[in-house]
Amino acid sequence: MATAAPETATVRQWLSANARPVIDTDPGYTGPDLDALIDRLGSATVVGLGESTRFSRQIYGVQERVFRALVERHGFRELAIQDSARSGERWDRYVRAGEGDPASVLAGSWRPWRTAETVAALEWIRAFNEAHPDDQVGVFGVQPPSAEPADYDIVLDHVRRVAPDRLAAMDAHLAPIRTAHQVDEHVQRHQGIHPGRPFAEHARDASALLETLPGTTEDVERHMRLILDFHKNSVAGQGGFARDERPAAQRVIDRQRATGSKIVYWDGIAHTTNLRLGMGTAEFRGVGAYLHDEFGPGYVSVALGFHHGDLGVAKAPAPLPDLVDAILGSVDLPAYYLDLSEPAPDAVREWLAGPAKARVISGVYDPAKDAEANITVASLAGAFDVLVHIRETSPVHWLADQ
Repeated sequence: MATAAPETATVRQWLSANARPVIDTDPGYTGPDLDALIDRLGSATVVGLGESTRFSRQIYGVQERVFRALVERHGFRELAIQDSARSGERWDRYVRAGEGDPASVLAGSWRPWRTAETVAALEWIRAFNEAHPDDQVGVFGVQPPSAEPADYDIVLDHVRRVAPDRLAAMDAHLAPIRTAHQVDEHVQRHQGIHPGRPFAEHARDASALLETLPGTTEDVERHMRLILDFHKNSVAGQGGFARDERPAAQRVIDRQRATGSKIVYWDGIAHTTNLRLGMGTAEFRGVGAYLHDEFGPGYVSVALGFHHGDLGVAKAPAPLPDLVDAILGSVDLPAYYLDLSEPAPDAVREWLAGPAKARVISGVYDPAKDAEANITVASLAGAFDVLVHIRETSPVHWLADQ
């Protein structure tokens, strides 16, 4: 899918005229620069805040600024995160009741969440809830319950009790694959540190071994099933990023129906976009497309991207000319947002309605293959309602054990 060639001068003039500066990307900044954006989003039922990368401190900062303002000014009371239901429940128990502390809460979370920036977000929600005990913000994960490191320990402890002679065999399967909870299996392959055998195969063999042992309880079997499902359903286990996201979308829909709350949904732009998208040779329909079907204009998709900079995992160069990020970078502002519903001349409307290619950088990003780090959508304005553009990025702050 090729990006539509715009009438460059006209588009650039419109971008410059309609770009609204973001004065500060620090989540604690409360200036009026985002007021028009917050008012635009405030009437929505669900707002998808999608980032082009999870490694940018500035993108995360704007996301959190928007989230905080929607909570404080427009009554949003649920945060949906890209993580398992178990992880979301821990977040929720902390922000509502102060159970645990942010570092321990995040220890079992998906690795991109294990940053100082997420700690600050959890602490802010907790402080808000303490100040509003009868009107609290909740958190939930959009993915089903998933394996965590403690599940492996439960299985191993069981084998140690009932069949110590089989412990080494079980550990030979579980020891390599539990590393996926620190570094995703597909990222391990990208980094050249993968031990070789697919983790889903190890998990299947571990499950088969468990079935031969005496005294295995239903509870231990449940933990083993979580381990097996985790590896079967991982990016590496499925052979790619594309998967059916309808169940995750349904969890958001069900939560909204059950609570009546307005929801902010944090995820990557590939998941929050309103439209089916292309990623390499694969196509899939993300959570946002299903939410758009369900809520119509009540679902608003915000895409947060950047031009270039340090992501910690790599330094991203200026985007290639065929990416929408390149023309967005022509605006002489360090950070800004753009409402795609603003009036525009025909040439600009044609560009917005046409297909677009947008930068997406994941944990397997290779600057030498920068041309492959993108998604394609059939229409820029159909896919996203608002664009946020950061000129230069710096990395998030990983927690000490990361």
